[in-house]
Amino acid sequence: MKTLILGAAALALSAGMSFGAETIRIATEGAYPPFNFINDKGEIDGFERKLGDELCTRAALTCEWVKNDWDSIIPNLVSSNYDAIMAGMSITPEREKVIAFTQNYIPPADSAYVALKADANLNGNIAAQTSTIQAGHVAETGATLLEFATADETVAAVRNGEADAVFADREYLQKIVDESNGELTFAGEPVAIGGGVGMGLRQSDAELKATFDKAITSMKCDGSLDKLIVEYFGEKSKVFGEEGKQGC
Repeated sequence: MKTLILGAAALALSAGMSFGAETIRIATEGAYPPFNFINDKGEIDGFERKLGDELCTRAALTCEWVKNDWDSIIPNLVSSNYDAIMAGMSITPEREKVIAFTQNYIPPADSAYVALKADANLNGNIAAQTSTIQAGHVAETGATLLEFATADETVAAVRNGEADAVFADREYLQKIVDESNGELTFAGEPVAIGGGVGMGLRQSDAELKATFDKAITSMKCDGSLDKLIVEYFGEKSKVFGEEGKQGC
């Protein structure tokens, strides 16, 4: 325990010297619970808000949050309208051609189909949020991809009969199924895609990436990241466990 405390203190000191009073602006969509959402007070909330605030505290950084639509979230990062993205964004080789990622703060998890019935036609019209790894997967399966700007719209498309099913992160869909009073159900088998969820950064910001990587590592090492994942995604969610503590 003493080693972890000393490590966190050293991290905070080094980060504070590097970035001083500069404010780091973190963008999120605010429309993908429990990863991120807007609460009743009109504030950005959710797993990523709580995680991001803790990472900034450990790194001795002053951070503020910015809401940005999903379809322009990477271009606005590259254009320096903010400094980082925490928006349930999976790490993929395609995205790494444009931006950099920290190590993942959610391990690779399953995506899933949700429909009005368990035997829905998964080769038919499948809804997915635009510019996601799920949309890319649907296109590769040969099903008809229906792309929507927000995750809420993909679920609405299933409810109104426009789509046979929606394909998205299972963690996102679980609560929707649970609260649908039997209207919605999982269909087919889960699909493992992507390299987990990480923080997106400009490729030129190597120092900031290293700072956040150290903060994420410290949370993996002391087990607080796993606890936060379970708090927001439930006891059955995938966590890092002992593998996440390798090298601590």
